[in-house]
Amino acid sequence: MAESKSKRKPKASAAPGGLDPQWLQEVQQLSYREAQGALDLTLAQLQSSELEVEDMAGLYRRAEAYADRCQAVLESVQQEVIQWNP
Repeated sequence: MAESKSKRKPKASAAPGGLDPQWLQEVQQLSYREAQGALDLTLAQLQSSELEVEDMAGLYRRAEAYADRCQAVLESVQQEVIQWNP
């Protein structure tokens, strides 16, 4: 059986503090639900008391990328609705 789209999540770069351009491209292919789920998980990691200080910046950038994707999907849907109902 094929893997569900909702289980697909791109992996961030192991490079400290940076995001891999390929990873960013993969984020742009996520559905709203996938990006929202990844954002929720990333925010939970940021709130963890076990979070290493060195990991904060990278996690913040990942959360920002997921939030940006959610916003882009919402704006796209909004434009479609506007076109349907002028």
